[in-house]
Amino acid sequence: MNVSGVNTVTEFILLSFPCSREVQVLLFVLFSVSYILTLMGNGAIVFAVKLDHRLHTPMYTLFANFSFLEMCYINTTVPNMLRNFLSETKTISFTACFLQFYFFFSMGTTETFLLPLMAFDRYLAICRPLHYPTIMSSHLCMNLVGLCWVTAFLCYPVPIYFITQLPFCGPNTIDHFVCDPGPLLALSCIPAPGIELSCSILSSLIIFITFFFILWSYTLVLRAVLHVPSAAGRHKAFSTCGSHLAVVSLFYGTIMMMYISPTSGKPAGIQKIVTLFYSSLTPLVNPLIYGLRNKDMKAALRKIQKCTKISQSE
Repeated sequence: MNVSGVNTVTEFILLSFPCSREVQVLLFVLFSVSYILTLMGNGAIVFAVKLDHRLHTPMYTLFANFSFLEMCYINTTVPNMLRNFLSETKTISFTACFLQFYFFFSMGTTETFLLPLMAFDRYLAICRPLHYPTIMSSHLCMNLVGLCWVTAFLCYPVPIYFITQLPFCGPNTIDHFVCDPGPLLALSCIPAPGIELSCSILSSLIIFITFFFILWSYTLVLRAVLHVPSAAGRHKAFSTCGSHLAVVSLFYGTIMMMYISPTSGKPAGIQKIVTLFYSSLTPLVNPLIYGLRNKDMKAALRKIQKCTKISQSE
């Protein structure tokens, strides 16, 4: 169905959070602080892993890649949202909107692929400790990380192409802070239940397959840990997985609410709040979860802090 000639919309209006000017400025300050803290926290983890040779292991390589992904992920939405808080027009061009759609979903899909890879790494480390160094080599780890990124970025070009071919002849107001498929499809001049269903099925497959893989990995981990004779050994095994499970619970809990069913029936306010949780809150708390719960990571971060103080004093 090629009806792109009917398109008269050249830009969209992202309403974001409509409220008074004073509240808009307050939201700008709050999200700016959150944005800076997110970049600093995740950036610290990336540099800690890069600079500390003790952290040059597959587990910490995955942590660093996940933190780098979170920095990229938040940059697909927050900078434009901050601009809209201070803007009178709140517009985004047709092309920029669909580019944001593509990168936002590609980064999110990369996260759903990296989390199962991290779970698989913990499964190998706990259930196959003698074979772990041989199986999960640094070379294989980086290849798997690269596969996650490439595969994720190949998932959505076709659905996005078909959405761009729909006629958008007005109105052009998106009641969201990001170009999300639900609000976009609602603006089409003709109903597109097939495209909406296809997007929902694709998202559901990605979410459920990766989520059940994580459940399978940690079921095997739990079974192995329960056979550990000492309480100290069980505590150590659980502590290595606790931070990852916290991130999985927060991320998957929110995206399941959002994307396992067609989005058109969900109120705009609910969509915004849920999207904020997995696109902004998860990247913000990621450094706290991984940094504060991991002894080696805390030591590496302290080392960076000391080096920074020494360099500033010279």
